[in-house]
Amino acid sequence: MNTRSWTNLSKHCIARSNGLHRLILVFSGLAIFIACLGLYALAAYTTEQRTKEIGIRKVMGASVFQLSAMLSADFIKLVVISFAVAVPVGYFAMHEWLQGFAFRVEISWAIFLLAGLISVMIAWLTVGFESLKAARSNPMKSLRTE
Repeated sequence: MNTRSWTNLSKHCIARSNGLHRLILVFSGLAIFIACLGLYALAAYTTEQRTKEIGIRKVMGASVFQLSAMLSADFIKLVVISFAVAVPVGYFAMHEWLQGFAFRVEISWAIFLLAGLISVMIAWLTVGFESLKAARSNPMKSLRTE
């Protein structure tokens, strides 16, 4: 084979890899968005179910920060547990996938730490909005409806 065909082949492989990268990026973003919508809906449902408790706590002197932390803590615990389950699975899947390449690359635990921090931050922002809305509501409205 001549050099021109190798150059064309390498350009074709790089272009194909870039297209796959964009496709994975788009669908990953879509999956994160759908997960955030589900988490928000679950937080809204939970705060709706606990309106009387929130109203009583607010009347008894709980601050907005305390109420928000109480509502967000359950969801953050769930995210941390799911992350703890996902890390070993992701590590072994990535390790097996990387073994198929000619150049060996070690997987850094910093990647997993960063992914965990980002997932907790996304969950906190998603749930935090709904919990702040519930914590700032008028407690008399919630107690009057019960």
